[in-house]
Amino acid sequence: MGSNEPHVRELAVNECWALLRTESVGRLAVWVDDHPDIFPLNYAVDHGTIVFRSGSGTKVSAALSDAPVALEVDGYETSLREAWSVVIKGRAEGIQEIDELMDTVDLPLFPWQGGAKNLFIRLVPTLVTGRRFPVADPTMWQTPFSNVRRSPSE
Repeated sequence: MGSNEPHVRELAVNECWALLRTESVGRLAVWVDDHPDIFPLNYAVDHGTIVFRSGSGTKVSAALSDAPVALEVDGYETSLREAWSVVIKGRAEGIQEIDELMDTVDLPLFPWQGGAKNLFIRLVPTLVTGRRFPVADPTMWQTPFSNVRRSPSE
């Protein structure tokens, strides 16, 4: 790595979980038919897993298929001018046992959309990775032509 390149630090698994607890929204990547798809979701950390609630539909059907899933959560710490990204890869399973459902009902799961969200899904990780990196000063990307506006016909 050259001296002008920003330092990217790989995060330990426990650091990843600590960061995941600071956020509540991520993007779930699933395989739908013959292509990947991504869905934003509200989640909660629960004993080394991720839990979300949803209504039935494409997201849940794809998540509960045999295909693996991934969840990405990002954050930005203004005071440090650092960003971070955590990715969890694994499998999703429906929570149906009454004892397990009772344990998850009190999790802080607050979906943004209204409607029936009576399905609880647990993402069981097989791999948790993360990284932290300084955010570049936006002026470093400006060129002498950055401030020149083009006419709509160009």
